[in-house]
Amino acid sequence: MNAKSAISKEIFAPHDERMLGAVQVKRRTKKKIPFLATGGQGEYLTYICLSGKFMTNKKPAQASITKVKQFEGSSSFVRRTQWMLEQLRQVNGIDPNRDSPEFDLLFENAFDQWVANTASEKCTFFQVLHHTCQRYLTDKKPEFINCQSKIMGGNSILHSAADSVTSAVQKASQALNERGERLGRAEEKTEELRNSAQQFAETAHKVRFQQAK
Repeated sequence: MNAKSAISKEIFAPHDERMLGAVQVKRRTKKKIPFLATGGQGEYLTYICLSGKFMTNKKPAQASITKVKQFEGSSSFVRRTQWMLEQLRQVNGIDPNRDSPEFDLLFENAFDQWVANTASEKCTFFQVLHHTCQRYLTDKKPEFINCQSKIMGGNSILHSAADSVTSAVQKASQALNERGERLGRAEEKTEELRNSAQQFAETAHKVRFQQAK
């Protein structure tokens, strides 16, 4: 199991959330963090994850961006800072003219400068993030600046990645509806057979009564 699948299973699945996208990152500008702030656990890997908790087949009850860390020597992951998607104000791709792994995220109360593991990984995450924002946020959509056109839509094969959970819910709902319809038809047929049997019994009883006379 790769790291992102493990994060989805360990961090989000227990809370009925589905991870829509993730990108491994490092800080572009080092912050001086006290040793105790990391719990004395030394080096770590950082992932920025986009997730949603879906309650209907139309939109998630909530979507969020979560910072997840994996400390050196540990196979488990730790949920750190989390922001609601509505708190995201700006996504800066740094350079619209070339594939760059660098990007900035501006929230209501935070600003981070990151470098993705690869430019391709950043692009994939941006595509899912942009599509999710456009689809599920009605107000206060974040501004995407200095981003390549392929990130903003177009012919991206990942354009529908954020719909995966919605599609699954719709299919499940359809299956349940179809099953309900089949059960309903079976119940109707059973009722018809029951009525026919009852009518036959009543008719047979009348015939026997008339013959007895």
